[in-house]
Amino acid sequence: MQVYGADFWKKTPFLRLLLALAAGIIFQWHNKPPLSALLIMLSVCLLAVMAFFFFSLTKRYRYGLLNGIFISVIFFCAGSTLAWHKDIRNNKAWLGHHYNNNASLIVTLDEPPVEKTKSYKANATVEYLLDDSSALPVKGKIILYFKKDSSLKLNYGSQILFKKPLQEIKNSGNPGGFDYKRYSLFQGITHQVYLKPEEFETLSGKNEKWFRKFIYSSREKVLNILRQNITEEKELGLAEALLIGYKNDLEQSLVQSYTNTGVVHIIAISGLHLGLIYWLLSLLLKPLQKAKRMKWLRPVLTITGLWLFSLLAGAQPSILRSALMFTCIVLGESLSRRTSIYNTMAVSAFLLLCINPFWLWDVGFQLSYAAVLSIIIFMRPVYNWFYIPNKLLDFIWKLNAVTIAAQILTVPIGIYHFHQFPNLFLLTNFVAVPLSSLILLGEILLCCISFIPPVAVFIGKLLSFLIRTMNRYIEEIETIRFSLWDGLQISITQAVLLLIFTTGISYWLMEKQKKGLITGLVALLSFFSLRSYSFAESERQQKIVVYNVPQKRAIDFINGRNYYFAGDSDLLADDFARNFHLKPSRIRFRIKEYRQLDNLTIYDNYVRFLNKNVLLLDQSVQFKSVEKKPVVDLLVISKNPRLYIGKLSKTLDIKQVVFDGSVPSWKSRYWKKDCDSLQIPWHDVAIQGAFVMKLN
Repeated sequence: MQVYGADFWKKTPFLRLLLALAAGIIFQWHNKPPLSALLIMLSVCLLAVMAFFFFSLTKRYRYGLLNGIFISVIFFCAGSTLAWHKDIRNNKAWLGHHYNNNASLIVTLDEPPVEKTKSYKANATVEYLLDDSSALPVKGKIILYFKKDSSLKLNYGSQILFKKPLQEIKNSGNPGGFDYKRYSLFQGITHQVYLKPEEFETLSGKNEKWFRKFIYSSREKVLNILRQNITEEKELGLAEALLIGYKNDLEQSLVQSYTNTGVVHIIAISGLHLGLIYWLLSLLLKPLQKAKRMKWLRPVLTITGLWLFSLLAGAQPSILRSALMFTCIVLGESLSRRTSIYNTMAVSAFLLLCINPFWLWDVGFQLSYAAVLSIIIFMRPVYNWFYIPNKLLDFIWKLNAVTIAAQILTVPIGIYHFHQFPNLFLLTNFVAVPLSSLILLGEILLCCISFIPPVAVFIGKLLSFLIRTMNRYIEEIETIRFSLWDGLQISITQAVLLLIFTTGISYWLMEKQKKGLITGLVALLSFFSLRSYSFAESERQQKIVVYNVPQKRAIDFINGRNYYFAGDSDLLADDFARNFHLKPSRIRFRIKEYRQLDNLTIYDNYVRFLNKNVLLLDQSVQFKSVEKKPVVDLLVISKNPRLYIGKLSKTLDIKQVVFDGSVPSWKSRYWKKDCDSLQIPWHDVAIQGAFVMKLN
């Protein structure tokens, strides 16, 4: 492990620039300062830095720190400006600024349509907005869903014309849920539409780019080779995902097994695959290093091989990021042996964020850099735990040492995003990493010799056997009790503190520096303090949550860390709906199901919870008029009952109305008008997201 301090920062100038750039990106996203203010600040700092060079050497030395601050501010402003320009909503030609429901659109498919459960899906770029008199060029991307139809003849570059209202991409709004709106926006996608065959027209021309066409055609050729030689569906699905990241044939249960056992990185095309290709190329091209005149050829061939594999794998953003990262590493090693690997990594991250500043929020981006840094720092110390004279066993242990090292800095990030920790990841990775590496190399060999059918068939059968063996092993590990620690919840602050703790303690153990120990212990103490506070807060919480679940009623009554579920019983049997809509909220609130809550009374459609009266209506009811109207603190309307809010308000004192996800939108419009006229607050979960009523 390298010594850190002033010398470290001198050797890693790009790390300082990277931190300033990232800070500017984050600031822009959360605070949205005007572009004019950023440009003024940028101009002032540029002038200050330029004026600095007119100073004498003595003054330059004296004000060196101030100059460094100005340079950091320049890159901070640059990061903010990049984020501003990358946000499609700030483009004057953005679709959202000009679109109306009566307009027609001409769009170009960015990819071949992919088959889903109930439809075909494809991303598309909007080219023109048509009205009665003109065609307006616009910018933006949308998601197209096509009704399943055997006559669908669309491919990459196909252009279609349609006139159907677009829908803005929205989140479910459930607490702790995935921010799909932000995820799509970071890709420039803001709208979506569902089209039937009669609702669009395929235009005669195509808008293809040769580079993308080459990628998709190469991808299709690789898929055909795999499908011809690996006949079993389960094994084929994993082989496609492992080599080129094609996941449409993967069984979801198998994906879940790999996730729960801590080896899902095998399926996802990422730095692991590029790292293996980098290692293989380095091994094959090692003889060139000894020849002085041919020394330059090694990095050229290595970089070429890395990018060829990236293109073969479909040129997905995750693998292109990894390719650029390894390219910077190769160049750094070739140009100067004194170049800090940390500075090289910072250069690659800096370039990537200049291309797309929103990659800063990408989980793959975070995990890739955390894993590579963790390997750089910890791989050698972990490998030195054991000395194994046998070369084969030593090679296997080296692969696992890489896996163990990679986990050290990725664990906090993984827990933050996925809320789980695979307790037996060492056991699974010990087999899965070397076996998947062998399978990947076998698949590359299969593609290279596919023109020799007998050999290709033999390799295909061998690969099927290896994949089947690995799948069975992973599935068996998953069945072991306590193999998965699920339901973990940490904040981003807690995740950072865990990273600081890990780094500090490692620094102490490797460099024998007490400041590493002190830093680590302070971070750990801070982590447990925050965690204890969050647990104490969850013990005191009292709330009612009405979830946004399409076509379903779903309500949690929460008291402390326990909840009672009042909703459609079929939700309990639907694993996908429960995990997608309800589980994130329950993890966030740190609650578990309890069949009998204190201060909870249920009688038919009436609920008394703590000091609140809740009425659940999903069918037509009639109430008799009384002199003193009973108070209903929360009225939850479900499905499509024959109900008149005006009449109901004459018999009940309604404080709040909530329309759950099962209420038809056309019906809720009438009820909303009644509520507005009666000045009764209403909340539509389908539009506004989940309704949370805090009771304390």
